[in-house]
Amino acid sequence: MSVFIDKNTRLLVQGITGRDGSFHARQMKEYGTQVVAGVTPGKGGQKFEGTVPIFNTVAQAVKDTGANTSVIYVPPMFAADAMMEAADAGISLIVAITEGVPVLDMTRVYPFVKERKLRLLGPNCPGLISPGKSNVGIIPGRICKPGNVGLVSRSGTLTYEVVYQMTRANIGQTTCVGIGGDPINGTNFIDCLAAFQSDPDTEAVVMIGEIGGTDEQEAARFVKEKMNKPVVGFIAGQTAPPGRRMGHAGAIISGSSGTAAEKMQAFEENGVGVAKRPRDVVDLLKRAMR
Repeated sequence: MSVFIDKNTRLLVQGITGRDGSFHARQMKEYGTQVVAGVTPGKGGQKFEGTVPIFNTVAQAVKDTGANTSVIYVPPMFAADAMMEAADAGISLIVAITEGVPVLDMTRVYPFVKERKLRLLGPNCPGLISPGKSNVGIIPGRICKPGNVGLVSRSGTLTYEVVYQMTRANIGQTTCVGIGGDPINGTNFIDCLAAFQSDPDTEAVVMIGEIGGTDEQEAARFVKEKMNKPVVGFIAGQTAPPGRRMGHAGAIISGSSGTAAEKMQAFEENGVGVAKRPRDVVDLLKRAMR
């Protein structure tokens, strides 16, 4: 099985005629994802590459195609409206790839989506992939392979690195989820860990965190209290100086909170194996799954 997406995912691409939207829509189609519609206001009635209908609104696209998932490639100033439009149309999974979305905008989007009991992934995330079934976002399908390990990560680049190392070691994945590193995002570590715990085909989980906030510490406690599957992890930013943002907007050490050392200690105290380097995740996995 997989979590959040599978062969039945019917994908709508918001911003399908833009540079990024068109490129990744093509990649997702080639992977085998059911790309059933695109939305670009003012371009309704056209077709993407001669086959995918383009609509002016998400509501009309959902009505005509039965789309149940949306991926968003629109500029930051329009991203909040795009997310809320998808939620208003009843899209069950909204994946926001756009980075640079203002935090203030997300304070409006987050409750809007949650009140409708829908799932938002991102913003500023690489999306997710269930190898061999569906790819929604920008994770390269060629580095993945079907298998029995789930992965959740705050870092897109480290997602690619660890998945590549896993695949090289013949360790396949059920689903790889990039949750993004912004201060406010729609889906967190615990949401993904709970989904992997419930998935009968996921036998182990990799969790990739980074400095800033306390999400990793809370996730580690969840692992100890709620999970019976092995979880291994890696924390990025082990040499980051306090007070300096490193990459993601949420990756900043404030006072004594959010350091890599603090997060790694929480992992160890709650039974999560900790890798010193991304490449060490594979060896940890092999030992944990024996």
